[in-house]
Amino acid sequence: HFQSLVQLEKKTKGKLQKQICQVVLEHFEKQYTAELGDAWSSVRDVLTSPWCWQHALLLNRFSWSPGLESSLAEQGYQPAFPAALPYLPAAFRCYSRPAPGRFPAQKHQPGRLKDYYLLNAASLLPVLALEVEHGEDVLDLCAAPGGKAVAILQCACPGHFHCNEYDDLRSRWLEQTIESFIPDPLINLIRVSKLDGRQIGDLQPEFYDKVLVDAPCSNDRSWLFSADPQQALLRLMQRKELSSLQFQLLRSAVKALRPGGSLVYSTCTLSKAENSDVINLVLNSCRNVMPVDISGMARGVSQEFSFLSGMQQHELLVLPERGRAWGPMYVAKLKKVSST
Repeated sequence: HFQSLVQLEKKTKGKLQKQICQVVLEHFEKQYTAELGDAWSSVRDVLTSPWCWQHALLLNRFSWSPGLESSLAEQGYQPAFPAALPYLPAAFRCYSRPAPGRFPAQKHQPGRLKDYYLLNAASLLPVLALEVEHGEDVLDLCAAPGGKAVAILQCACPGHFHCNEYDDLRSRWLEQTIESFIPDPLINLIRVSKLDGRQIGDLQPEFYDKVLVDAPCSNDRSWLFSADPQQALLRLMQRKELSSLQFQLLRSAVKALRPGGSLVYSTCTLSKAENSDVINLVLNSCRNVMPVDISGMARGVSQEFSFLSGMQQHELLVLPERGRAWGPMYVAKLKKVSST
């Protein structure tokens, strides 16, 4: 059995080694050496070694599978988040293990709910930072493929839950995810739309208590394995335009928030231009927005995740490292203080 694992790793290594896109790697090399300093080389090591990537399982509270948790424990899985967090609802159960590899995925079967969602554990941090409570009106502005929406519904039952996805194909993927995880009566609370997220603030001003902006971004992990170098080059050239889109989505989110409401912004890139720079632009241009301290959550999960040091209290950046190969994931939290 061990022999076959070694062979599989060799095969995987061989297959994946070839696929690293040099154009992207060179671009990242330049930018991230400047932005992350010494931290970049260990991050690069993980991002370019898919055989050491890890996967977590978010259990679905709407579909109880007897024996799943004990079978996970037998395979070395443990709760991914410590109980001492500022916000961790009892129904929110996520498991991970230090060993790389992934648990088998469940196929989509119409009329049957899935028991778990496979994900990068860091992608749950924006949801835990958002702290959704029962009965709140919630907007997930860029919701596909739907993992964070599913996670929000593990935490609480919103009064109204609006999941938006502008892209047609991704929107279908979102609908399928919701169908696979959420039972009928609850599905009626969820509105799925295909609006331009930049316009929702004007269409529904001051309507939501909580907004998640999991923005379109440079997906560092997948870009490194772009199969088409031409497409990769095009992406790198268009990368500068992303921060302007992200800023417009955030401005729309602020408009959509009620005074006193809060928003969480997240990306899966290490890029400062799409992370801190965008948040600083919002803080400098919207007088009615304040940063919210999330350092308590960051401290609470510091055993499970590795963070870039020197960040502000309202933000964090998860850096993948061996044995904790989660991320990249940037998270920032803001609060709307008044209408203007």
